Amino acid sequence: MIKMIRVDYRLLHGQVAFSWTQALGADALLIVSDTVKKDPLRMKALRLAKPAGTKVVIKTCDEAIEQIKSGITDKYKLFVICETLPIAAKLVEAIGEKAINLGNMPYKDSKKQVTKSIFIDHDDVEIMQKLVDQGVELFIQMVPTENKIDAKKFLKEV
Repeated sequence: MIKMIRVDYRLLHGQVAFSWTQALGADALLIVSDTVKKDPLRMKALRLAKPAGTKVVIKTCDEAIEQIKSGITDKYKLFVICETLPIAAKLVEAIGEKAINLGNMPYKDSKKQVTKSIFIDHDDVEIMQKLVDQGVELFIQMVPTENKIDAKKFLKEV
């Protein structure tokens, strides 16, 4: 059972490993990244950072979609962490989930800062608008104790 899907380019760090995992009651973390899957050193580092008693699985987007659709993940309280918005969008569209937490999207050239931790450009806005049009809730929430911010309000700012 998927507890939450989050976009966070940092993947597994303190907020995710402890605050979110505990708040969600997750017993498994599915890290979805096409780049990390090709980097054994990063994979090892992420596995070392996992909270005690929590399973960590690292998959490409296509592998994650296949595993979720197969039902193999159904026995877990699954917290899915995607490295980028395009990966999260592809995943959500394929599996039919209806919410994405935007946790941390980094600064890059041409991206505009809309919150302390979220930078978006026109490509991001297009993806976000498509998701919203499909009925997907997009919200910004760094940690569980903060209030959710509806990400739709930023679609016209870029």
